[in-house]
Order: sequence, then C-alpha cells, then structure tokens
Amino acid sequence: MLRFSRLFNCGPKLAIGFVLTIYLARGAKGDDSFEPVRTRIEKALVEHNIPSISVAVARDGKIIWEQGFGLADRENRTPASEHTMYSIASVSKPITATGLMVLKQRKLIELDKPANDYLGEAKLRARVGDAAEATVRRVANHTSGLPLHYQFFYADETVRPPVFDETIRRYGNLVTGPGERYQYSNLGYGVLDYIIERVSNKKFGDFMREEVFLPLGMTHTSVDVGSGLESHQAIRYTADGKRIPFYEFDHPGASAVYASAHDLARFAMFHMKEHLQDQKPILDDATIDEMQVPTSGNSTRDGYGIGWGRGEIRGHAKVSHTGGMPGVSTNCEFYPQDRVAIVVLTNTSSPLLWRISEMIAKIVLPEQQKKDNDGESKAATPPNIDPPSGGKFAPSAELIGLWKGHVTTSKGDTPLVLTVKDTGDVHVRLENQLITLLSGPSISNGFLKGRFVSELPTDDTRHLQYQIHLDLKLRDQVLNGSATAITAPNVRGAFAITHWVELRREVEKP
Repeated sequence: MLRFSRLFNCGPKLAIGFVLTIYLARGAKGDDSFEPVRTRIEKALVEHNIPSISVAVARDGKIIWEQGFGLADRENRTPASEHTMYSIASVSKPITATGLMVLKQRKLIELDKPANDYLGEAKLRARVGDAAEATVRRVANHTSGLPLHYQFFYADETVRPPVFDETIRRYGNLVTGPGERYQYSNLGYGVLDYIIERVSNKKFGDFMREEVFLPLGMTHTSVDVGSGLESHQAIRYTADGKRIPFYEFDHPGASAVYASAHDLARFAMFHMKEHLQDQKPILDDATIDEMQVPTSGNSTRDGYGIGWGRGEIRGHAKVSHTGGMPGVSTNCEFYPQDRVAIVVLTNTSSPLLWRISEMIAKIVLPEQQKKDNDGESKAATPPNIDPPSGGKFAPSAELIGLWKGHVTTSKGDTPLVLTVKDTGDVHVRLENQLITLLSGPSISNGFLKGRFVSELPTDDTRHLQYQIHLDLKLRDQVLNGSATAITAPNVRGAFAITHWVELRREVEKP
C-alpha cells in the first residue's frame, strides 16, 4: 500500500502530480507479467524518495515493455517516460566504444597500436613499463596502467574542465605496467573520446550523433544534453531530494552520455545482432562479437572487453554495464543467447535499481531457477577485484623499514615518508605535515594498500576534504604506484585524482 502521508508532506501539488503520474503509467504499454515490478517501483517512488525510474525490456528483437514512473523534473512536474533522457554515467562507455569501433572498422584506428600514436602533443607517460604497450585495446579494457580518476565540474561554479591535453599532462600516468592488472579508469575513456575527435576531425558529440545515435535510431540520446532535447532531460537529484546543478567532466567518453530507456534497449538489441530494419549496420557482426570478448580477465567467459563487461547469471551468459555517480544509477544488460535485454534508469543514487533489474530478469528468464537453485548470480564483474582483508596486517620482512620518496603532482614532487613497523602499524608523513597512521593497511595481489588524511598541494584537490589512498607495489627494492585523493561518495564536487608515488628504503647506518 502506498504511503500517501509521506507523499503529501512534499506538498499537495507535488503529491497530486506523483499520483497522476503513477495512474497514467499503469496505462502504459507492457506485459501483465511485469505487474509485480510496476508495484515495486510505485512503492519505491514514495518510500525511498526516488524521483523517477524508467525501464525497457526487449525479447526476440522487440521491445515487450517500456515505461516511465514518477517525475523526471519534480520542480516542473514533468512525468518520466520511456523517452526521458537520463544521465547514464558509465553506461556511456560501451556507447563510446561503439564509436571507437566504427573508426576501427573503417581502418582509421588499429586497436593494438599504442594509444599515443593517436594523441597530440601530450602523451601518456609510463612510470612502469613501456608506454608503447598501452594500446588502444588496453585503454578500452582498463589494463593500460591508467588509474582511477574522476572529476565533476558544476555549471554554477567558475571552474571548467581543462583542455584534454592538459588533463593528460597532469594525470596521464601509467602507474602500473600495461597489461599488468585491471584498473577501472574513467580517464582511459576520456583518452578514447579524444582519440575519436582527433581521428574523425569532429567534435566527440557530433561524431557520436552522426555516426552512432542517428544510424541506430537513438533519437533521444546525446553527449550531454543536445540542443532541442532539453525538455526530455531527467534532472539529477540527491538521495534527500535536492536538485543537483548540471555538471560535466574531464572524461566525457566515460560518463557524459544522456539516453532514454527506449534508446538503450535499441542499442542493446543492436549489440545482440538483432538487425532491426530501421537501424544501419554501423558495425559488422564480427566487430560486435569482438567488443564482447573479455580481454582483461582470466578467461573468455568473464571479464571486460571493449566497453562491455561479460559474466553469467544462473547459467545465462550476460553482457552488461552499470553506471553510478551523484544523482545517477543506471543498468543496461543483455543475454545474447536468450535474446533478452533489460534497461533500468533512475535520476538519483539508489541500490533499488539492481533489485528491479533482478526482478525483471527472473520474469523474462524463468528457466534460470531450474538451472541453478542456489539463488546466487555471477555478474559481469571486472577481474582482479580485491577481496576484503581481515585480521591484523602482517608485513613481510622486505616491507618492514623506513621508505622515503615523493608524490609527483602537477605542481612538482612532494616528499613522502612511509614507516612500516613489524607490529603491522604503518606511519605516513606527507611533506612537513603531521605524521599519521595508515588506515586499513593490507596486501592484495602484491599491492600494499591503505589510506590516510593529509593535503596535496594542488589546485584540483583544495576545495574539499578527502583521504589519500595508497596502492603500492614492491619492484626491485623500490615501492611505487599511486596515491589517489578521494572524497566521500556523492559529495558535491567529488573527485578521485591519482598521482604517481615512488619510495626507496632508507638504509640504516651501522
């Protein structure tokens, strides 16, 4: 039963708009088998203060259910529909990858050539290994050595994203050897959208509209919010219902696409090779298959390919990507063997999205319960995800001691001292700041990890509080890797900005 008392606490006009939206949504096109999902969504709008949710489900080359719930724009009482354009966060990556593969198919880009071959004056720098091995393919599958990175730039603030050559100069460090490990990197997809611009001689948004969106019939999809599409935009909201000003990035290919549930269902059908009559074959079937083959995992069944993650759910091969950032939770998944696609989008940060997707999967893939009764699913997750550490940190003898070196920032080198004690305590001192304790020290996949509170002397990190996360590996008596300044999640202006670190053991004098 809907809790209308909470709804009316938001104001009678807003409540009436909500109720009317729900009432009208029940008349939308859809299969009766999805009624439990509709009920769950309608309750969630009220109970969890979710502004809107839009869904689309395709099977056997047809959309069998698509519907919007709630308000895409609360202040203007704009109902959500299957054509509402949501900020889709990292679901932008397979879309950007599709544009990349258009150029690859035209023989304008070779995936196994160095990414630097396609960049301008600013190049990726290999702090470990050889930059020539940071190929376009490795940038696309997150194994190039580029680290964690994101920045948000809000429309009501004066700071704007720098030109991309400047972003590369500041942050284009390969902090692990190309091919050494999987590291999810928005910066990598910023590199790819820049390559698309340089090779095509078109702005990234223009290229994607002309060569991907319009040929695939994705008329409610654009990089950022395209001109003339403003009325279709779903406004981003915080978890407590506050309107978030529009923001952009220094990595648009990773995060900047807006798309409707209807368009993403069509996009997924294209990648299932459904060959819809009103879609142009911008990629051949072999190229589509190549995108879905994991090249960053330990097998050809699970891992990350070119823009897509691949895994299994109860015996069903699953290809997918999810997205999340302030005011955004998104999921686009499809099951090639079952010819099923599921899209769920919302304009706030909410874990409910994954439960809705799971509910839909159980309806459209009913046989999965017969194949696996343990109720567990194996999702398309990246390889080498570090397991949670437990117990007291016990460093090896080769780590115990005093380590001195620096953090390299855009402003120069900042001294860093690390003291690893045999008790498991790790002390950190950045520049001449107070000595602090490394929190949560652990060793995972050969990397020393932990976090501490200090301040880096850079303009990009001065406006918010953050913790510095260390991720260091011992290589021939040198401890090196990354120091990433990370704010709390969903904080306005949130960032994750990574810097190179290199430390050497201080030899004790006799």
